[in-house]
Amino acid sequence: MLRSLKGLYHLLVAILANIWFGFPSRKLMVIGVTGTDGKTTTTTLIYEILKKASLKASKITSVHATIAGRDYDTGFHVTTPSAWWVQKYLREAVNHGDTHMVLEVSSHALSQYRVFGVRFAVSVITNVTHEHLDWHITYENYLKTKLSLLKQGKIAVVNRDEADVYMASIPLLTKKRYVTYGIRRDSMVNPKTFPFKTKLPGEFNRYNALGALAVSDVLGIDHATAAQAIAQFPGVVGRMEMVQEKPFRVIVDFAHTPNAIISALSTARKMTKKRLIHVFGSAGLRDSSKRPLMGKASAEYSDVIVLTEEDYRTEQVEKIMDAIASGIPPEKELHRYPNRKDALMFALSQAKQGDLVIVTGKGHEKSLCRGTKEFPWSDADEMRKILKRL
Repeated sequence: MLRSLKGLYHLLVAILANIWFGFPSRKLMVIGVTGTDGKTTTTTLIYEILKKASLKASKITSVHATIAGRDYDTGFHVTTPSAWWVQKYLREAVNHGDTHMVLEVSSHALSQYRVFGVRFAVSVITNVTHEHLDWHITYENYLKTKLSLLKQGKIAVVNRDEADVYMASIPLLTKKRYVTYGIRRDSMVNPKTFPFKTKLPGEFNRYNALGALAVSDVLGIDHATAAQAIAQFPGVVGRMEMVQEKPFRVIVDFAHTPNAIISALSTARKMTKKRLIHVFGSAGLRDSSKRPLMGKASAEYSDVIVLTEEDYRTEQVEKIMDAIASGIPPEKELHRYPNRKDALMFALSQAKQGDLVIVTGKGHEKSLCRGTKEFPWSDADEMRKILKRL
C-alpha cells in the first residue's frame, strides 16, 4: 500500500514536471541506457561519440551531468535524478539548442516514474544481474523493469551475449527496429563488423564500447568518427581508475554487485603477477541476498580480502561483514576493518612491489553514509593521502 502511494506521488510529480517544462524530450533525440552494470561508461561513451560527430549533446550519469555545456556533480547514491530534475535538465538542453540527450536510467527510475513522459528515441540495455532485490523482490521483476525501457524506445539496442536479457527482449523487438551487439555470438555489431581500440581495461569495457558503437550506427554516425572517440576516451572517474602504478598498482572501482566484482577482479588479476588485495563491503538497507555472492566472487580472484564498511546506514557493519564472509572459503586470507579508512590503510601498508590493491563499491561517490548522515568521502582521495605517508 505504501509503495503504491509513493508510486502515485512520483507519477503526479512526473506529470506536473512534463507540463511545467513543456514536454522538452519531444524536441530532443533522447538515448536511454539501462542495465545492472556498464550504464555509466556506455552512456559517457555515447556522449563522447556525439561530441566527436559535432552534435550538440547533453548527458546525465551517476557520476556527473553535462547539461547545456555546464557540468553538475551527481556523485552521491542515485543514478537518475527525480522526475522534476530530469525534465528541468531536458528543458535546459533544449533551450541551449542541443539536439541529443544521453540519459543513464536505473531500475528505480523506471519503477518510480522518474523518466515518465520522456520520449526515448533509442533504448539500450547492457545486462541484468543480481542486484536491487530489496526493491524488486525477485530477479524476474527486476528484469521486467529493466526491459520496460525497450518498450519506450523507438529503436532498441540489446546485448546479444546476455542470454536472459536477449531471450526476454525478443517479444518486445518484433514490431520495432533493433540492433544487437556482442563479442562471442552472432550479433549485428561486433569487433569484426565494427573494429575499435580502447584504453579501457577488461572485457566488460569491450561490451560498453560495442554498445556505444551500436548506438552510433543507429544514429548514422560514421564508424571512423565513433571509433576515434572510443580510442581517445580515457575512462570514467571511479571506474577501474588507476590511483597509482608503482611500486604497486592501486585501483578504485564502483563494482558493488557479484557480477561487477567478477568483471573488475578478473581484469585486475591479469594486471598483476603477484598478489591481488581486494577491499570492499556492501551497502546497508539494500539487497542483502547478494552479500555471500560478493564474498564468493572476491575469493575466486583475490589473494587477500579486506572487508569493511560501505554506506551501512542503520545496519550493523559487523553483521554485513558476516554475511559477505559466509561466501568466502575458510582458507582464504581474510581481514576485517569496520572503519573504511582503517581498511585502506591496512591494505596499502601490506602491499608490496608488484601487488595490486583494488577497492570497490564506492567508485566516484563523494560521500559515505553512516547511520542517517552523509559524511564527505572519496576512496581515491583518501588513498592518495595514505600513499603519501607510507
